[in-house]
Amino acid sequence: MLVEVRGEQRDWDEAEQAFRDREWPVVSAFARGEGASRGVLRADASSRLYFVEVRFFGARNRRTGRAAAWHVERLARVTGLEMYARRCEPMDRDREQLVSWRAHTVAHRPPHVSVMTSTALMPRLRRAAVVARARFTERRGQHDTGTVVTGTASEARRISRMGASDASAPGRATDVRLSSGRVRSHIVLRRTEDFQRRTNRLAAWLFAMTFCAVVSRQQDGVRTWVWAISAVLCFLMGARLARVMFVSGCRTGNFLLGTGVAIWLLAVAFGADMGSSRGWTPVQMLVVFAILVTVGGIWLLVRQWTWGEWIACVAPLVFALVVSLMVSSGSVLHAMYADGIDLKPEDLDVPAIWQVTSAVKLLSLLSSSLLVPALWGIAKHLHISFASPVERLAVPMFVIAQVAAVALCIGKVMDSVGDAVNDFRVAAAQKAELPPYFGVQPEWMCVEPTVPAAKLSSRGGILSPERPYVSFGEAGGTVSLRDEPAGKAVQIPAEQVRLVPAPDGRVRCTFSYASVPRGD
Repeated sequence: MLVEVRGEQRDWDEAEQAFRDREWPVVSAFARGEGASRGVLRADASSRLYFVEVRFFGARNRRTGRAAAWHVERLARVTGLEMYARRCEPMDRDREQLVSWRAHTVAHRPPHVSVMTSTALMPRLRRAAVVARARFTERRGQHDTGTVVTGTASEARRISRMGASDASAPGRATDVRLSSGRVRSHIVLRRTEDFQRRTNRLAAWLFAMTFCAVVSRQQDGVRTWVWAISAVLCFLMGARLARVMFVSGCRTGNFLLGTGVAIWLLAVAFGADMGSSRGWTPVQMLVVFAILVTVGGIWLLVRQWTWGEWIACVAPLVFALVVSLMVSSGSVLHAMYADGIDLKPEDLDVPAIWQVTSAVKLLSLLSSSLLVPALWGIAKHLHISFASPVERLAVPMFVIAQVAAVALCIGKVMDSVGDAVNDFRVAAAQKAELPPYFGVQPEWMCVEPTVPAAKLSSRGGILSPERPYVSFGEAGGTVSLRDEPAGKAVQIPAEQVRLVPAPDGRVRCTFSYASVPRGD
């Protein structure tokens, strides 16, 4: 990139120091109107030009040059220098995928003597057995020298012999074998990042094919054919991409491999029995897609975090972890559930394992807020303009989107607890079996006092032993009950009552205070 810095010598020194701090190598520097700019730009003693390698994370696309200019503009704002990006030219630094080889000696190989001059069968068989044994021991690494080289087969062989004073001497000659697997000489691998990009695109097409096929299976009429044709088109795009995964060679094999992966995805999505209703649903596939996008986007964002972005992006996760692990008086979900049924968190005795389970549930509900920073990371990776480092509205846009996402997640948490409370109220009103909630097991109980009525100290209402109550068990020496007809909670000391399970809320309890022994 050609960067122009205007000012005095101290400004140029500061700019060069800023380049070094960001590990941007300066290839050359000259005054404006001199060097490569002679005859191109008007000479100016107060301006200096630098050829700089601006290094940053992100995809290589048609916006890469503009993204480099954004980084220079951001540097100018941070340092307060008059700095301009005059020319941006992307550099291809993609790495070649070199095949790994291991060097080994060849003294164990039989001499290259032709046995065709003899018509006897035994010498031929004996030599074939010796050759097969030599190849077997080579592949097992019994003759390796410990040297590892990379390159094509011919390059690896020459490199392994490089520097040897007499590589052809008996006992010193070497050859190479593959470190693992096999390679064909006609196969030319693509460079690393190019291969990864093509792999990601292939996975995206196959996932889209699976999604369209799953949606097609659950539709009827014309919509079935529309989604089915879409699935076929996605498969064809993926197959076309699979054929050219290598620069040359193995196109048929890659096509068959891609087809096999597509068949496997469809088999998993539809279930083992193609005629049953088992298998994935479109909602499940969207959830899987959201998880993959979140994980991938967060990783892309992590690679280029600054401290400010780190705090802003990790805040939702920290919030989710802190809130979900607050179990001082029961978990957050249990506290909200207790409030919904007119109880206090300390009225519920929830085992620790269920508190941890509810914390995981809360974390899963709040983790959706990570989708915003994940999408932000993808936008930054693709150099989308609204996520550029020089966009003044970028931070407000991110904050608004993040606050909205957190609000939606909190709404999901409240809806989840509200649904559980509503299910409980409906079952209680119908006097049917009561649904559990993360270790809270409400049950219909006949409550039999063990003390005279005058000594029964109930809080929240008067106990009626002839009808069943909803019991939430004992916590802190107190039995928590719910009087469903009255719609309120009743607490009674555990030593003053005896709980007898009832099949449902319709039964009538048989109890008489006459059976209670009278105290002094």
